[in-house]
Amino acid sequence: MELVNRTEISEFFLKGFSGYPALEHLLLPLCSTMYLVTLLGNTAIVAVSILDVRLHTPMYFFLGNLSILDICYTSTFVPLMLVHLLSAQKTISFIGCAIQMCLSLATGSTECLLLAIMAYDRYLAICQPLRYPVLMSSRLCLLLASTAWVLCLVKSVTETVIAMRLPFCGHHVVSHFTCEILAVLKLACSDTSVSEAFLLVGAILLLPIPLAFICLSYTLILATILRVPSAAGRRKAFSTCSAHLAVVMLFYGTIIFMYMKPKSKETRISDEAFTVLYAVVTPMLNPVIYSLRNKEVKEAARKVWGRSCTSR
Repeated sequence: MELVNRTEISEFFLKGFSGYPALEHLLLPLCSTMYLVTLLGNTAIVAVSILDVRLHTPMYFFLGNLSILDICYTSTFVPLMLVHLLSAQKTISFIGCAIQMCLSLATGSTECLLLAIMAYDRYLAICQPLRYPVLMSSRLCLLLASTAWVLCLVKSVTETVIAMRLPFCGHHVVSHFTCEILAVLKLACSDTSVSEAFLLVGAILLLPIPLAFICLSYTLILATILRVPSAAGRRKAFSTCSAHLAVVMLFYGTIIFMYMKPKSKETRISDEAFTVLYAVVTPMLNPVIYSLRNKEVKEAARKVWGRSCTSR
């Protein structure tokens, strides 16, 4: 019976905001603009980090990874969401749904680990400045980043395969604008405890543990900064990690609210609107926060821009 049900499914209908036409008309220009800003801002961060030799440091290597993650994450669903906002046909194929689910899980999970790695990098830079070049070598940076990408991809493929192998019966309407795994699991007509257990273990490993590590890193950083004798020295030390701390609070604040709040049978429109805030607005704000709070990035961007204008 499971095989029959699974082969009968060829597509899902993404309900999204279809019951709110006025909201769809509002979201289309807003999400289009935010997605464009996300692509341009994060691409600029990556380009500047590569083109300016002064930014060939662990901090900007990880920042470049974060920008690539934001581009990949939003690109997994925003283009299709924009198409659905324009069309009455809001369907996605079974395979397309699985790919979208897997990629969004992988990129979101990797960002959790990457933010913890960036906090560790800031801890070493401020609390162990003399040993920092040795402790945070280019080889270690590459190893940490690649490990985060590979582990989260394996985790996400496993979660997706388990979820999509469940039998789905009745209607195939996903109460979301994307193939979000919790929304898809609500359509399963068999026991979802194994899938939910994997999700719970993944949530514990990628939310409280990295967040506790980040809090510990910044507690040690703060203690070190307070021991700096001069006010100018304290400001300089804090400015090197304030942008990352702002991104951490924005990212973890929204994701914890989204996944740790009490679950309901039906997805409310407020839940979907908040998901837009988390999934579209946050990746757009990351390059804005880093560029506004970081003099090195602004100076490097001006240098690269001036060089490109001169070559023309």
